[in-house]
Amino acid sequence: MNSWGDSGDKATDPAARPPSSHLSLEGLHGSVAVPPDRAGFWKQMGAFFGPAILVSVAYMDPGNWGTDLAGGAEFKYGLLWVVGLASLMAIFLQTIAARVGVATGRDLAQCCHDWYPKWTRAPNWLMAEAAIIACDMAEVLGSAVALNLMFHIPIFWAVIITGADVLLLLALQRFGMRTIEAIVLLLVLTIAVCYYIEIFVLPQTQPGFMEMGRAMFAPHLGSPGMVYVAIGIIGATVMPHVLYLHPALVQSRKFQKDDESIRKAIRYNTIDVSANLSVAFLINAAILVLAALVFYGKTSVTVAGGQIVEFNDNTDWVRAAYLTLAPLLGTVAASWLFAIALLASGQSATIVGTLAGQVVMEGFMRWRIQPWLRRLITRSLAIIPTIIFIGIRGATNINDLLVLSQVILALQLPFAMFPLLHFASSRRKMGRWRLGWFLLAAGWGSALLITAFDFYGLPDAVKEAWRVIVGG
Repeated sequence: MNSWGDSGDKATDPAARPPSSHLSLEGLHGSVAVPPDRAGFWKQMGAFFGPAILVSVAYMDPGNWGTDLAGGAEFKYGLLWVVGLASLMAIFLQTIAARVGVATGRDLAQCCHDWYPKWTRAPNWLMAEAAIIACDMAEVLGSAVALNLMFHIPIFWAVIITGADVLLLLALQRFGMRTIEAIVLLLVLTIAVCYYIEIFVLPQTQPGFMEMGRAMFAPHLGSPGMVYVAIGIIGATVMPHVLYLHPALVQSRKFQKDDESIRKAIRYNTIDVSANLSVAFLINAAILVLAALVFYGKTSVTVAGGQIVEFNDNTDWVRAAYLTLAPLLGTVAASWLFAIALLASGQSATIVGTLAGQVVMEGFMRWRIQPWLRRLITRSLAIIPTIIFIGIRGATNINDLLVLSQVILALQLPFAMFPLLHFASSRRKMGRWRLGWFLLAAGWGSALLITAFDFYGLPDAVKEAWRVIVGG
């Protein structure tokens, strides 16, 4: 085990000791050049801008869609403040994750490998893999549902088709990190444009900005069932795998290790996080607002062919939204825009999940295998359980797998958040780059609040997950 940071004066400054000898995302490490200071703010910002684009997709994946749609449909704008709070906590934690990567030259898995006892490596790796698989199952199913809704492809075969995105990632990686970031940015912009059209262009949707403002700045949880949905929104906020991935992504930038370069990298990565997660907040808010505009106050909708879609506590809001947007908004384009955005959400998130799988496998276990084989294994670990589940149980309701994934994520989340904050708070690990008082309070406060919400809702979620598993 690496002894750096355990004793001696060398431990006081991470820049004075070597980073982990095993590089994160080896083919992409240090692949993006950073211009000199004389190039000016915007060129330097352009060089550092990008890692948080990949991170942001975890905050607008199909798991978030289910909770945002339910929140808007049941409570109108009443939970907008929860979406805002969750996004703010995400900004704090991802800023800290980026800071650890810049200052130590390690990703979170490598930090755990180097600085925790040897016996913790395999259990931590297995828990991180379980979280990635759980999250990827929901994202695979989200993409598959979108294909099913748009082209009527059976869910089973749609899941198989989504597995081809691992080939896309292999192809993209040959062109470097910038290409991957550009593709994911295009997918994020697709989601944003679809929701912009649905909310601001289609004449049937007229959001009440004054009412939305009051909901944002006058928080309450007074309505029955509101706390449970709020727990779902916050619980779906921070994904463990992006806390492992983000410190690796920032190392794709080729910057020097002197104090000024590290300070500059931290500053630009903080801007990158704040900008991209603010966009993720706007998209999540838009999903909730759309649901509030078209579903709130309704108990059922009659769709094409006379079928009646009823709304209740067990409604699968993802499918309901697609089926009912056309009759409610009077245009088929609304449903297609929703499905395209869902597909973009699922595909962008699965690309990020595959990269995270590579990081945790290499960081914890130091396994050196061919990149294509490593990604095929990572992808298969998500797709095969999904296929088995669908083959046995069917996939008429996306909520089933979402429930299972959220339970696993809630259990794994503390094992990612607390080591991250432990390292970031330690002067022996971070040297002069350890957290200041503001991020120290914001980071630990966010982690404790998110964990409390997750575990407060965990007993009910476990009961529901057991019902899903046994088929009750």
